[in-house]
Amino acid sequence: MALKNTNGRILMSYCPDIRILDCTLRDGGLVNNFAFPDEFVKALYQANIASGVDYMEFGYKASKRLFSTEEFGEWKFCDEASIRRIVGENDSPMKISVMADVGRCDYQTDILPRSESVIDLVRVATYIHQIPTAIRMIADAKEKGYEVSVNIMAVSKVGELELQSGIEMLAQSGVDYLYLVDSYGAFYPEQVKTLTELYMEIGEKYGITVGYHGHNNQQLAFANTIESLRYGASLLDGTVCGMGRGAGNCFLESLLGFLKNPKYDIMPVLKFIETHMGEMKQKYEWGFDVSYMLTGILNAHPKSAIAFQKGQRQDYTRFYQEMLEGE
Repeated sequence: MALKNTNGRILMSYCPDIRILDCTLRDGGLVNNFAFPDEFVKALYQANIASGVDYMEFGYKASKRLFSTEEFGEWKFCDEASIRRIVGENDSPMKISVMADVGRCDYQTDILPRSESVIDLVRVATYIHQIPTAIRMIADAKEKGYEVSVNIMAVSKVGELELQSGIEMLAQSGVDYLYLVDSYGAFYPEQVKTLTELYMEIGEKYGITVGYHGHNNQQLAFANTIESLRYGASLLDGTVCGMGRGAGNCFLESLLGFLKNPKYDIMPVLKFIETHMGEMKQKYEWGFDVSYMLTGILNAHPKSAIAFQKGQRQDYTRFYQEMLEGE
């Protein structure tokens, strides 16, 4: 175990239990409708392996009844054949993950038995009112032989008692990982500390590992991720260059550079950035802007700021007033 003091882990020490999950294709796919070329996906896969990344998330298991295959790229659906085209049998130590949103996937049919798939981890994403369905999805994935995590989304909008009750319900489901998610980039480190301690208290009672997934609306995704790490989170999410909807996510390369585990090597990801991310940044827009900061401050969904950006607006004071009036 890593050294600890009364303030949690000593972050400059070696933390062998920490694992990194790259969700560039999944969170970044929200920027480009999951239309990543094979060359990009294969290069990212190889860079993650060489950098020691523990999990790579390929995208969503979304329902083709609800989402058009003509509108979205294949990583919105993560068919088995699509993943195998990139990874083969995945003869590497890195594990493969996908995300399944409650109400947006046909998990009974689209998630194959683990024995027939190269996927290792199924990540169930749920809002607090969907937890009963999430528990059924967790049970289905566990019965099929997968590792399973659950992300409770928009917890910054959930009351303390309701959140604690929801975490308890999920902790009793047999899930392996329980994620604290800052969906709106609204949290500050002090709040992350308190919430991580709550998740850890319940997680330790049921033998569940806690993870953290942050958004960068207030430029705090990295700071909040390492704050959650300090107080016990062991599975940390990041994306290359912070690629993700709106303000984006915690930078994967920041985690690789920060963590002291000698298994991690930042150089292959840096090389990937040199060769592949320049063109991606020219074609698509993401990252911090004052408009996203304002949604974070007001604990609001970033969709209004996304519309602000698409409209090429610069009237931040008016935008702020509009948001205040909408509260």
